[in-house]
Amino acid sequence: MKLRIGIPKGSLQEATLQLFARAGLPAYTNGRSYFASTADPEIDCMLIRAQEMARYVEHGAIDGGLTGLDWVIESGLEVVTVSDLIYAKRSRGKVRWVLAVPEDSPVQRAEELSGKIVATELVKVTRDYFEKKGVAVRVEFSWGATEVKPPMLADAIVEVTETGSSLKANRLRVLETVLESNTQLIANKGSYADREKRRKIDNLALMLQGAMEAQDRVGLMLNVRKENLAAVLAVLPALQKPTISHLSDEDWLAVNTVIDEGAAWDVIPRLKEARAQGIVEYPLNKVVL
Repeated sequence: MKLRIGIPKGSLQEATLQLFARAGLPAYTNGRSYFASTADPEIDCMLIRAQEMARYVEHGAIDGGLTGLDWVIESGLEVVTVSDLIYAKRSRGKVRWVLAVPEDSPVQRAEELSGKIVATELVKVTRDYFEKKGVAVRVEFSWGATEVKPPMLADAIVEVTETGSSLKANRLRVLETVLESNTQLIANKGSYADREKRRKIDNLALMLQGAMEAQDRVGLMLNVRKENLAAVLAVLPALQKPTISHLSDEDWLAVNTVIDEGAAWDVIPRLKEARAQGIVEYPLNKVVL
């Protein structure tokens, strides 16, 4: 059995390859090829634009792939959503497709754009958005550099933003959010119905999710006397509940937990004050919930 997985080429490519590596499945790419092998001989990868991923998954050219919810909706095709993977080019958050106009535009609401031109890459979603509002606009497909089109080439745009910095740099003002999107692992219906392929796809989703959960978290191990355990537990912001085990000395306990990396700066000194000893902070590869 061979599983073919699509990796989004372009802005999400590097973040996705890093995620695969952290999940334990590094993909070996060649700058001149769109194909990539992996450490698992049963999984091959192919670099495909996120905008086209759902099409090739739905047609069965590949068994699954990573792409944005936005492009799945835009395609209108039927694929299986296996897992939500909340990461973007620069952050672990969702991205937004927003309706924006020039800063000096008198327009304050979407309804005021009746009869105007709106440029976007997300044509179907944008048309549906304005149709639901009962506003007749002319939606034009943008091949890129959408932020520079107002006011000469369009009256408004619907563009994706992660931080908003590009919109501000081009002196654009956000009116409304059209759609929130995040990366998803999607699968072909036929492939997901196949028992072996489904097992492999689900395992991939589990490991990718585990690698994401481990980001910005660290493990903590420490020893504490039984009489000081309550004070130590009061300090720990545990992921669920810390693991507590007995040491060879019956008066001592070992505590193991996971915390946000940023919290360690505050937590470790407080643990010391609570009489914890042998405190060890260690990095995590995966956290499977």
